[in-house]
Amino acid sequence: MADNVKVIALDDDYPTGDGNRVLCWLETPLNPTGESRDIQYYADKVHKVGGKILVDATFAPPPLQYPFKWGADVIMHSGSKYFGGHSDLLCGVLVVKTLPEWTVLWNDRTFTGSMLGSMESWLLLRSLRTLHLRVPRQSESATIIAQWLAKGGDGIPEGTISRVWHSSIQEKDPRGWLPTKQMEGGWNATFSIQLETAEQATFLPHSLKYFVPATSLGGVESLIEQRLVSDPGADPRVVRLSIGVENVEDLKDDLRRGLQVVANRPKGKL
Repeated sequence: MADNVKVIALDDDYPTGDGNRVLCWLETPLNPTGESRDIQYYADKVHKVGGKILVDATFAPPPLQYPFKWGADVIMHSGSKYFGGHSDLLCGVLVVKTLPEWTVLWNDRTFTGSMLGSMESWLLLRSLRTLHLRVPRQSESATIIAQWLAKGGDGIPEGTISRVWHSSIQEKDPRGWLPTKQMEGGWNATFSIQLETAEQATFLPHSLKYFVPATSLGGVESLIEQRLVSDPGADPRVVRLSIGVENVEDLKDDLRRGLQVVANRPKGKL
């Protein structure tokens, strides 16, 4: 990071004057929890000091969320995830509003050589043709599963899940905001749960039939991972789920069986 760049917290006061230029970098929904943040609030806040806001909307691709409607200046996506949709390409996407901004990005890409390969471009085009089919199904299934896990019962053993994070069940923020309008096309298909113990979180991803234990997200296959595996600073009890396009009842049955296996394992033998 450049010496003249200062990083501050999202909810700190944004500096004004003295040549300061402020970029608010907002991820919503958040990784790994899948909770949403108020784009309009932070857009208004940074615009008041003459800055801009970039929204990482990887967890809520179209048609779930349209950040430009809420004041975003730039939208970023990890195109490897939902845009790619099949866990077989690497791609990043920046979306801007004006031709001058696009020209700057085009020149940077041209002179630095950071272009998408022809094979990756073909794979991405293939995937975008089914984005409108994949994402709503993943969103609907994830919402059903997240709310089912949060409610408990129905074969979910006690002493396994202690918390569920998902935009559809998050509480109002201190300003009374909820993401209902912002997430106009449905809720995010990736979210996290917290198990009672780290041992359970370690074992659960390897106790399932349909979920693949892997760290990516957004593909047509459902994935699950203990976050500690890819993030050494994560709570070892947290498990992230990326819901695919499989039958939702099959996925619920899979989780139900896996949680029962985890619940019945003797402590220390996971």
